[in-house]
Amino acid sequence: MSLNEGSVSKPTDLVQGTVDLLILKMLDLTPMHGWAIAQRIKQVSNDVLIINQNALYPALHRLEEQGWLKSEWADSENNRRAKYYSLTKAGRKRLNQELAQWRRLSSAIEIVVSMA
Repeated sequence: MSLNEGSVSKPTDLVQGTVDLLILKMLDLTPMHGWAIAQRIKQVSNDVLIINQNALYPALHRLEEQGWLKSEWADSENNRRAKYYSLTKAGRKRLNQELAQWRRLSSAIEIVVSMA
């Protein structure tokens, strides 16, 4: 995953699990295939968060193996076969846990970096 800072895109070590959280959140509303997940994250973040395939697909497989995602093959919007991922009941529970943890962590970081 990289953060796009202005016109320069550089890889950034993010908090472990951030990619998982972003994927789970994107799938909260509707099933999506991998490329669409990455594009939606990029779009929603105003081109700041860019998840490359080397991070995306291993994460999708890991989340599926953990039972948080399920997948099925279907035709994409451009009539190509694509693997669509959706949240399982356990995945929705995990998303809620991840969101709570992220909010605690980001709040603590904000306190530290805002110190005068």
